[in-house]
Amino acid sequence: MPLIGLAQAGAGGFFDGGGLPVGNDWDAVSFPGEQGEAVYALEVAGDSMSPLYRDGDMIIVSPSAQLRRGDKVVVRTRGGEMMAKVLARRSARTIELASFNPAHPERVLAVEEVEWIARILWASQ
Repeated sequence: MPLIGLAQAGAGGFFDGGGLPVGNDWDAVSFPGEQGEAVYALEVAGDSMSPLYRDGDMIIVSPSAQLRRGDKVVVRTRGGEMMAKVLARRSARTIELASFNPAHPERVLAVEEVEWIARILWASQ
């Protein structure tokens, strides 16, 4: 399955409008279980997601998976920002995201600011 660093993924050109991988700059990783176009891996860099995810952990995400409150998600904004958070609340106008790391603030985004959201299905820890 395709693999890229989460920090690198924010640079642009790695995803289509639906959050699926595009381009040739992706690495590859083996993963048992559900695979296909709608599942790919991101590598965590830094400590912004600690204590839940650490530097070097791999997260498997799917932009086609159904979302519910409390799900761990990766969000890409139309401005190119990538972040991993907890889906706290979703309304017709806003998406509220809680941080894994208490040192980082919660985020409230207008729905039109969000390009896509992908649910985290699995993490190597």
